[in-house]
Amino acid sequence: MYTAIKEEAYACNMQLPKLGLVLFTFGNVSVADRNKGVFAIKPSGIPYEELTPDQMVIVDFEGNTVEGNLRPSSDTKTHAVLYKHWDGIGGITHTHSTYGTAWAQSQRDIPIFGTTHADHLTVDIPCAPPMSDEMILGNYEYETGFQIINHFEAQQLDYKEVEMVLVGNHAPFAWGKTGIKSVYNSAVLETVAQMAHLTEQINPNAPRLKDALIKKHYDRKHGTDAYYGQE
Repeated sequence: MYTAIKEEAYACNMQLPKLGLVLFTFGNVSVADRNKGVFAIKPSGIPYEELTPDQMVIVDFEGNTVEGNLRPSSDTKTHAVLYKHWDGIGGITHTHSTYGTAWAQSQRDIPIFGTTHADHLTVDIPCAPPMSDEMILGNYEYETGFQIINHFEAQQLDYKEVEMVLVGNHAPFAWGKTGIKSVYNSAVLETVAQMAHLTEQINPNAPRLKDALIKKHYDRKHGTDAYYGQE
């Protein structure tokens, strides 16, 4: 019944070590089937080299296990909150990738310094503040989802345009219409985070990318007259 999203979630999860986005079991990808109101997610603590499609756990948007004998990822409730409240996403990737996590630990947005960043976003990659003690001591993973949602609302960001975030002192999350798009966005976040770090090392006073270049590079890929790639 859930074979397709189990196989898709497995394939997406297996991209994380290939792309250098995870060490050991430090990450997870989920893939949703919105018609059935469920998502498939990596089981908790299973090494990637031992992972199989059948081990993917099926969970509903309330965070309840629907199918599977293994415990789902410890981040499952965060995924569930995002799926429930943001109906435009079909996949979520969470990693502790080195540079993205370093920026999260610094509690800083990742500045838009160059055209690589502007190819994907017109704004800084946002960093939500560290969670309050009440949220941490409560239903932690569930509240993490709301920390992300609340930050987007406070900053007036559109989750359909800004498909990535850092959670302060934690790590990156990325999403997209599909599981593989969420993995792609996670890899973009990590690459841009590394570039921004190196930029500030080379020139601590490096200027932000000017508006004309931001608009040009974003519009040529995403605008109504986009001309990047093939028709």
